[in-house]
Amino acid sequence: MSNFGFGFHGPDDESDDDRDRDGNNGGHGNNNDPFGFGSNPFGFLFGGQPGGGQGGQQGPGLGDILGQFGAMLSGFGKDMNSPDAQGPVNYALAGRIARQQITGAAARGTTVNDSQAVAESVRLAELWLDEATVLPAGATASVSFSPERWLEETMPTWKRIIDPLADKLGDAALAGLPEEAKAQLGPMKGIISQVNGMNFGMQLGKALGELSKEVVTSTQWGIPLAQGTVAAVATGRLDALADKLGAERRETLIYLAAREAATLRLFQHVPWLVERLILDVGEFASGLALDNSAMEEAMRSFDPESMNDPAKMQEMMQSLQSSDLAPKIVSSTEHARTRLGTSLSLVEGWVDVVVADALSSRLPATNSIGTAWSMYRDTQQPGMKLLADTVGIDLDAPKASLAADLWSRLTTAVGKERRDAVWNHPDFLPVDSDLDSPAEFIDSILAETDSAGFDPISEIEKLERSLNQGDDDSGSDDDKDDNGDNNGDGDDTDR
Repeated sequence: MSNFGFGFHGPDDESDDDRDRDGNNGGHGNNNDPFGFGSNPFGFLFGGQPGGGQGGQQGPGLGDILGQFGAMLSGFGKDMNSPDAQGPVNYALAGRIARQQITGAAARGTTVNDSQAVAESVRLAELWLDEATVLPAGATASVSFSPERWLEETMPTWKRIIDPLADKLGDAALAGLPEEAKAQLGPMKGIISQVNGMNFGMQLGKALGELSKEVVTSTQWGIPLAQGTVAAVATGRLDALADKLGAERRETLIYLAAREAATLRLFQHVPWLVERLILDVGEFASGLALDNSAMEEAMRSFDPESMNDPAKMQEMMQSLQSSDLAPKIVSSTEHARTRLGTSLSLVEGWVDVVVADALSSRLPATNSIGTAWSMYRDTQQPGMKLLADTVGIDLDAPKASLAADLWSRLTTAVGKERRDAVWNHPDFLPVDSDLDSPAEFIDSILAETDSAGFDPISEIEKLERSLNQGDDDSGSDDDKDDNGDNNGDGDDTDR
């Protein structure tokens, strides 16, 4: 893994082009099958032909079967013994499954021309952004990235996000066991934890695999998942995304570069923002639990006598098949998820406004691209849905359009300098209700701007001096004599 973020490799690292020449997506074997068996890893047990037998040919021989089984065990063994297998999630398995989903055009490596195109677009976008925000440039370099490189660069941040969620859900799964079963677990708890880790690893791998095929910039979901300050764009997705946005490839690249550069400006100059988002995830995780009410209700409705009636038995089986009996992920700290969604929406909305201001007069298609992008973003992508199903939370920005409206109206009311100053402290930011009804929040900023000459720190200091002076005056009464005069001679006659 690069020590310096996207695009910077050590002398022993393979380039994306090298991995392409190796074939099979960097030597990972069948891209659609995590374990190398095709769609049915145990098909040979049921007369299948995982070896691809044709016509009347028989299935694989015993040697092939044992070889495939050994390969599966070898893969599991590496995943189990990897340092990334320790903890609530087996990240070695997650990474392997994610990479093996990257196929076709998505697996194409990047070229020097791709990175040059990104660099030119970022430089152009930075010049235009200087006029749209007071926050200075945050990107120190730029690069084109492939899905596999994105997985590698973002895994440390994914661990910070996923670990507390998976850890709490693992505890919740054990807590849901009957007391008798808990008492009998004993030394089995370690094995169960490993099984849970592999289960999370497999599900997370599927989610990250989908996300790696959907990602177009390193900050696409309102948070810099990749470490470092490199502006990164997935040029392999440009043609498909340009079709979705109804724009030319070059226009799409400039728009994405501007979004990436604007987001990096925000996160580089608002240092508390990333940690706040991570803390929101952790707080949400602290209240996680599993709701097994659907399964419990199904068990209560089970009638043992139906076992003797085939018609009732079939009816019951059909009812069970049409029901979702899986445990539901719930949290007693739902407010943390709301706050996370609000923060992500504020980031995305601010970027919408700043990019529109920067590009509108230079790129005629900006407004139509921005509208199409909002529609694309508001449609939950398969990868985020898988992530939410796995750990109960995603990185979607549910009120990004409302946040963009608030930032736009605030810019009109007080200007870009005062607008960007709202990011100076988390307590200054709008809350969820402000996105639905922004008038009161905007009025409060206007009021502060109108009283710009009022210095609260100076006023507090004046008040403290006044109070101290009052204490001194009251203390002088001690010097008066019992008759109330100030000269101590007992005569209070005016002189």
